[in-house]
Amino acid sequence: MSLACVQSRALLGLQAPSVTVEVHLANGLPSLSLVGLADLEVKEARERVRCAIANSGLEFPNNKRITVNLAPADLPKDSGRFDLPIALGILAASGQIDAKKLQGWEFAGELSLSGALRPVRGALATSLALQMQHAAVRLVLPMESAAEAACAPQAEVYGAQHLLDVVAQLLPCTATLDPTTSAGWQRMPAPPVTAHATLADISDVKGQASAKRALEIAAAGQHGVLMVGPPGSGKSMLAQRFAGLLPPMSAHEALESAAIASLCGRFKADQWGLRRTASPHHTASAVALVGGGSPPKPGEISYAHHGTLFLDEFPEFARNALEALREPLETGRITIARAAHSTEFPAQFQLIAAMNPCPCGFWGSTQRACRCTPDQVARYQGKLSGPLLDRIDLHIEVAALPAQELLSASNEESSTTIRSRIVQARERAMARQACSNQQLQGDALDRFLHLQDSAHQLVRKAGERLGWSARATHRALRVARTIADLAHSDTIASTHVAEAMQYRRALLHTAK
Repeated sequence: MSLACVQSRALLGLQAPSVTVEVHLANGLPSLSLVGLADLEVKEARERVRCAIANSGLEFPNNKRITVNLAPADLPKDSGRFDLPIALGILAASGQIDAKKLQGWEFAGELSLSGALRPVRGALATSLALQMQHAAVRLVLPMESAAEAACAPQAEVYGAQHLLDVVAQLLPCTATLDPTTSAGWQRMPAPPVTAHATLADISDVKGQASAKRALEIAAAGQHGVLMVGPPGSGKSMLAQRFAGLLPPMSAHEALESAAIASLCGRFKADQWGLRRTASPHHTASAVALVGGGSPPKPGEISYAHHGTLFLDEFPEFARNALEALREPLETGRITIARAAHSTEFPAQFQLIAAMNPCPCGFWGSTQRACRCTPDQVARYQGKLSGPLLDRIDLHIEVAALPAQELLSASNEESSTTIRSRIVQARERAMARQACSNQQLQGDALDRFLHLQDSAHQLVRKAGERLGWSARATHRALRVARTIADLAHSDTIASTHVAEAMQYRRALLHTAK
């Protein structure tokens, strides 16, 4: 048989569109041509496949003109995941394996020059996409990738260590596919999905009661936070411990978060179900932050899905990178549009940003004198646009603590104690409106606020005197709703609104 077809999958966001690898052998000048909108990584498979087949003791048809087509032709293909299906297609077209046994199976894997299989990116995302598409197929992946893909419920995944382990199951003399044929071929059982890593506890932070209170409100209502304070005041320590305050992930959230990590090539089994904290350096580009490329790949905001995005030195990020956060902060998703296609990634993260009040960091400090001029302070704080600050719910000051308070042995509340209050507040919100307070929109916002008359008057006066925009007013009301939930109150009182008002202060730069 001179024509063989092998099924595989490409990666396009969280989707895994089907790809048919068609291999045709013909007489003519010996060559290996690869067509079908293949990226450079895929085109390099020609040499890897040739060496892998030869070094595995199999026969590569050197006297044939080989054409490999990756269909559909308008779908971008990248990475080395098509090495294994291309090799199997060549072996099937040359009659070395039974082409009929390829039906009902899908293959993905990168080949080394010796024929060993190397892991591929996005194995779990591929397995989950197959379930969402209700595709009744069996996946064959490298052993490490197969263990990852088997985390998806009801997945039928087989792992192989070498090209010969796969070929042994497809020989004409093999009656059935037996997972116990060799140690290099087995069906992967569903692994135990329990987290082994631990998160840092917020009790490590001495003092900073007001900042901890703001983080508690943020965790209860899924609000974003901007922390402003001098160097060494504890902003980074608070942000790195924020994920430990968040409620445990549901099974669906854990799967979705792990699928994004799989797409990024950063999946770790010991971190299953843990809320991640993505903390890119301030030199990160807009593409690194929100995603991009061709084909599009997820960025840090998607890697922080159901977790925390910590942006230290907030004003030092590139302006276009920060402005790209506007849409995902509102919608929880990011759409990357290209001329040929667009890809949507989930990005439901909680933003924790930290910054100094001025270039030297000590404007307004009582411990050290600031050497910045008012113009320098204004220019530094002006790097953050008004529309971006408007989308951050809580603005708090983190003051430097005196040495006496830092060295005191006072007992601080643990993350577990604070998390219990946060879980109760979230349960109240879910029971009332089936979503977090930060996600309240339109009619739902009016229906579930339950403002008391005194609170209504206070919000109206605050909006007029402080010049709040409609967005700022609504965000302040959502924060007040969260504060009321933490206080086990069904209605929003004026005290809840007053506390929420303290967190809507914009950055102020005045002369020293």
